[in-house]
Amino acid sequence: MNKLIIQSMLLLTLTSFSMSAKAQEKQLNDSEINTIIESVSHLLGTRYIHPKKGEKIAKHLKKNLKKGVYKNIQDPLLFAEKIQQDMGTVVKDSHLIFEFNPEFVTHLKQEKTNLINSWSIKSQSPDMHRFNYGFESVKILEGNIGYLKINNFFDTEFAADTATAAMNFLSHSDAIIFDLRQNSGGNWRMVQLISSYLFDVTPVHLSGFYWRPEDKHTQNWTLPHVPGKRNPDAEVYILTSADTHSAAEEFTYSLKHLKRATVIGEVTMGGAHPGEFEVVNDQFALFIPFGKSTNPITQTNWEGKGVIPHFEVPASEALSLAKVQALQKLSDKHPGPEGDLYRWYLVSEKAKINPVTLDLKTLESYAGTYGPRTLLLEGDELFYQRTGGPKLLLNALENDLFELAVDNSFRMR
Repeated sequence: MNKLIIQSMLLLTLTSFSMSAKAQEKQLNDSEINTIIESVSHLLGTRYIHPKKGEKIAKHLKKNLKKGVYKNIQDPLLFAEKIQQDMGTVVKDSHLIFEFNPEFVTHLKQEKTNLINSWSIKSQSPDMHRFNYGFESVKILEGNIGYLKINNFFDTEFAADTATAAMNFLSHSDAIIFDLRQNSGGNWRMVQLISSYLFDVTPVHLSGFYWRPEDKHTQNWTLPHVPGKRNPDAEVYILTSADTHSAAEEFTYSLKHLKRATVIGEVTMGGAHPGEFEVVNDQFALFIPFGKSTNPITQTNWEGKGVIPHFEVPASEALSLAKVQALQKLSDKHPGPEGDLYRWYLVSEKAKINPVTLDLKTLESYAGTYGPRTLLLEGDELFYQRTGGPKLLLNALENDLFELAVDNSFRMR
């Protein structure tokens, strides 16, 4: 299966890990394929945010159907992949996803029967609690920098308590790094909630939406009230990758253009049009974008372009650079003794990005005994040992400045 289908299955539905077995059990026939193409064409014509593009896709699928392109594709997984490819040849839309998933289709039908709000449920996983509602890690890094890794923006109907706990944990941080490098998107309400903690009580306009099915416009503002403590003064950094998508892009794009965050990493995937899964038949579902996001500052969005970082670096290097940027900014804001903490850790982080390499002659000149302390040279590594204590590796920060590898609060020059 292609990347979009895999992402959708793992991060949006997560209802089954046995699709291959089910595909082998159920083979498609010509009548079912005809019905599927008609259903997909109808959804594109009535709900897709781009009516003309939807019409082009439908014409292309029907043309292929008439030519017999799908005639011998009996495996549902292979059929889903082929339809996905064919739609992509007409329109490059990272939100337009066709997938085979009978269990999820059953889930969607039950929601329609129960008249549950589709947007709050359809994009959610029934197993989202097993993934801590998208919140993978929250901690305080050296220099009082908060770090929060979010892999999905699940609806606040389910994930508000987890989000609130995470943001309150970071409420005393001098800087916050949001790691969205593996975030495939989700719901705008979570974007709204987390963003609200980064501003004061005065509502801030984050984004606007146009919804084709209802032909209406809505706006997304920060909340006048949030549980716990806001942190409007923290320096904010957002880490991105080529896989950062949808609502994660909205969060990044909004804060970037509000000049509230520095974006570090790779250009994001480029999906700005929200939507939901629709039932095609008993086995297939189509995620169809029916909304359009518009930023109040740029009057456009990131569709097809992605969000451009302030500092474009490989995703694997983004966190290290963000820590350096945060510590440098905090150090500059506090030039007096109150900024010594930031400058202390800044030296360490810079050395991690640009390691200091010393020649053997220089290292040999440092080896020796200094009162109760001994510096030992073994190969090309220098070790510190205090009388009766363990032998500990030293890392070079500068030509004549070292710190313990196991404890960067201890240094010697």
